[in-house]
Amino acid sequence: MAKVVFRPSGKTIECEVGDNLLEVARRADVYIEAPCNGSKSCGKCKVKLLSGEVKQEISSHLTDEDKADGYILACCSTIISDIEVLTNSSLDMAMRGMKVEGGDTAKDKALFDRAVEIAQNHDLTLETNIKKTCITLDEPTLDDNISDVDRLERHISMNFGKEMTYDIEVLKKMPKAFRENNFEITITYRDFDDRLEIIDVESGNTEGELYGLAIDIGTTSVVVCLVNMITNEVVEKGASGNGQLQFGADVINRIIYAIKKNNIEKAKAAIVDDTLNMLINELLKASGIKRNNIVSVVASGNTTMATLFLGIYPDFLRLEPFIPPFFKSPKLTAKEVGLDINPSAGVYLSPNVASYVGGDITAGVLAAGIWANEENVLFIDLGTNGEIVFGNQDFMMSCACSAGPAFEGGGISCGMRASAGAIDSVDIDPETLVPTLRTIDNEPAIGICGSGIIDLICEMLKENIIDRRGKIHRDLQNERIRFDENDIGEYVLAFEKDNEHLSSDLFITEVDIDNFIRTKGAIYSGAATLIESLGMDFDCVDKVYIAGGIGNHLNIENSVFIGLLPDIDRDKFQYIGNSSLIGSYLTLLSDEARAKLEEIASIMTYIELSVYPTYMDEFVSCCFLPHTNIDAFPSVKAILEG
Repeated sequence: MAKVVFRPSGKTIECEVGDNLLEVARRADVYIEAPCNGSKSCGKCKVKLLSGEVKQEISSHLTDEDKADGYILACCSTIISDIEVLTNSSLDMAMRGMKVEGGDTAKDKALFDRAVEIAQNHDLTLETNIKKTCITLDEPTLDDNISDVDRLERHISMNFGKEMTYDIEVLKKMPKAFRENNFEITITYRDFDDRLEIIDVESGNTEGELYGLAIDIGTTSVVVCLVNMITNEVVEKGASGNGQLQFGADVINRIIYAIKKNNIEKAKAAIVDDTLNMLINELLKASGIKRNNIVSVVASGNTTMATLFLGIYPDFLRLEPFIPPFFKSPKLTAKEVGLDINPSAGVYLSPNVASYVGGDITAGVLAAGIWANEENVLFIDLGTNGEIVFGNQDFMMSCACSAGPAFEGGGISCGMRASAGAIDSVDIDPETLVPTLRTIDNEPAIGICGSGIIDLICEMLKENIIDRRGKIHRDLQNERIRFDENDIGEYVLAFEKDNEHLSSDLFITEVDIDNFIRTKGAIYSGAATLIESLGMDFDCVDKVYIAGGIGNHLNIENSVFIGLLPDIDRDKFQYIGNSSLIGSYLTLLSDEARAKLEEIASIMTYIELSVYPTYMDEFVSCCFLPHTNIDAFPSVKAILEG
């Protein structure tokens, strides 16, 4: 027997020595593109062998560079030992199928429009200093034989009254661009008071082609919007798993990986090359837009993601006193970062606040409009890292708690990210204990995502399958309740025998429930501690904004019932979408929004929970359903004790 581990999904399967790697991948439900169906090699099923050995029968479709880098062809590789392989992140089913926003275009647009309205109502105009202008230069003669650069510089001085700056990438384009259309060219530039900073020169009139990218770099998932910077329209949107998942599910594991064996560049390549450039290529293919017409980028991510995105040594982020290498990144170009767009395009990273509160939160606060709100707003970003902000137009306090990957389905026996076939809603019949499962895209159930786990635990508590500690009652007699050899209880969501698409039963264990209780406890205790630090309690909260992909399917009532959210007026809760992405979008289109974003980062106060005196006691109290203090959840108490 041999063991095969597939990265970045982490799926592991045992097989016979001599089995074909492509067939083993299919048995493990790992997607590897192979239109040849395994009958011959076409080069599409290329994967990277990270460890172990295979017998490679055909390799004519691999370059010498591929072979040197450890790539093999899955359809003609025979397993001869335990191996670990990296599947192409652009082909991995769990990566490609991720539903970060739920796929609802109308809902997405409404969330973006809401943020734009907030900005405009508070005098933030959607205007940037990036412009395109078609000009016609004087053609050179023997009497007027100045250089191409001087010719453009002279025109700008005479017609704009400003100096001109440019880089080598622009200079490379000038000779051909000038002459392809008789010296009629379009210049793309940043317009400053004293100068024009040239980003691009193109032949002919291309004034209508001006695009940018708004990016959310999440620990688990990455979303990219291709934006028309003239109309402000989101032209295309793409999402993928973060290619760094192969190095660990959370930021601490990513940091530890990066500092070992000089792996920083590998961690950078996983997000830039394997994730962002892959998504950019897909968006360009879908839209037909030329990559050189993408001239501006705004990216938001937590502090670790931003640090690794730039390939900077990250270890001091996790070591007390938790010092990030930067709050505000330096001026960057696409070429310096490695993004496959116009090389002179500017790349702006949303500013960080602390080691564990990054640009995704400052961008989120910008989008949410907390900075303009007179009421007290509690902002909760539900993701691999749980970040929380509390405040209004006069103050903002922030903290971060290590929620872990459970909201994304990580650390759960049948957990998965929110993609087709993921259970996102559950009801349990009180008599038979049979669950009614609803899945994303109404596909057959193959796992359960974060919102489904919340519903499931809530239903199990309501129907007395588990107690408030999350333990399954031992006296229950039902085929869906069982205990393993270690007496760990399990509840079966779906039986393999009843579902031909399943290779094993779908079930949740007491260990899974305990993991999720800790996750929800981290969020609630973080929010409670943050508010308490100001001498307030949840009664002082006027609004609760919930951000993050899980919120799209989140059942507020069930979230309160298990103690994830406070038991307050349900009308106060509002889902605001991927606020990091929306904040990036606003910043891309508005110089005033960028200034406001930097102001937000500068005034936000950060509390380090790990050293806050009462946090650990609060966290321990939260590791219960819904809480050890049931009086803090009167609506839940009425149901459980009624």
